Amino acid sequence: MGDDQRNLGKRLKHRPSYLWLTLIITVCFFQASPAHAEPEVQAQNAILMDVDSKRVLYQKRAEEERPIASITKIMTAILAIEYGKLDDQVVVSPNACRMEGSSIYLRPGEKVRLETLLYGLILRSGNDAAVAIAEHLAGSEEAFTDLMNAKAWELGMNHTHFANSHGLDQDGHYSSARDMAILAAYALKNPVFREIVKTEKKRVSWLGEEWQRSWRNKNKMLHLYEGADGVKTGFTRKAGRTLVSSATRNGQQLVVVTLNDPDDWRDHASLLDYGFVHYPQRVLLEEGQEVPAPPQWRQLNRRLEIGKTFKYPLAEDEIQDIQVRVSLTDLSANRLQEAPKGTQVGKVIVTFQGKQLAALPIQISGR
Repeated sequence: MGDDQRNLGKRLKHRPSYLWLTLIITVCFFQASPAHAEPEVQAQNAILMDVDSKRVLYQKRAEEERPIASITKIMTAILAIEYGKLDDQVVVSPNACRMEGSSIYLRPGEKVRLETLLYGLILRSGNDAAVAIAEHLAGSEEAFTDLMNAKAWELGMNHTHFANSHGLDQDGHYSSARDMAILAAYALKNPVFREIVKTEKKRVSWLGEEWQRSWRNKNKMLHLYEGADGVKTGFTRKAGRTLVSSATRNGQQLVVVTLNDPDDWRDHASLLDYGFVHYPQRVLLEEGQEVPAPPQWRQLNRRLEIGKTFKYPLAEDEIQDIQVRVSLTDLSANRLQEAPKGTQVGKVIVTFQGKQLAALPIQISGR
């Protein structure tokens, strides 16, 4: 620690408690660094987002509405997981079997477990699987798209409208890079979805067949990029190459979306590297960390601590913009003396560049 930081530490002892907490975090973390250059990508539209915080770390025309091809199936999959049961027996209709494009070769009238269809939907991008799922859950694909659009509205996907369950080009079927990142970040919180999209190869038994079918995931990022754990590929002539990918390193998960990208594998690796290197998830406050108590509270020998850990992705030159303020409940001496361990007595408010990021509980930790 340099002389300037030692002198600052001495001055902090004479400041109000909330100021002390604000500045000590800056002292612990801040180290100025030069601005970093953003990567250049070939995609027409792109976005890089931190999954936990939903912070956008890079964007290129991210709200532009475009056809999205088979990354549509992310919505189909998460709705199937939320509304269906994995053991459901899905009766395949002739309509589903007639679908063009990518297929898992379903046959009319056969019964297939919903879980099996989900693996075929994600790993092999089966359009027949998408329609079979939609008809099973909603009675028709048209009714299922109503569910898709309702979910999009719920998630705040304001530049999205679904017209089918599979992503083949159709009027009125579009989304944006930002909206698909929002959807992917939401879906990746579901453990069933996470398990399916990270699977590189799946063998499934098939009724009436003596052998197992083997499906390999079309998402090459799973073996091209260290830490990759999803999500979905897509392509149509109108949409071009579309890709949603995710990766996790050091407990931080990032998601990238590119639309109409002729060099998507390289662009995704570049954007993920950029995020992990320049915007690592930093622990700003930790559960159990002591909060300086006002003199009248210290006289009662009540120790205060933060009740929840808070992490946020930040570049080094941004940490100076983090501010922390302590707000304590006005308790009488008697109530404070009698309050049991774990009682919440205030909150720590974390702001970044004037925007509130979190309000963490402050609790009594004991005597």
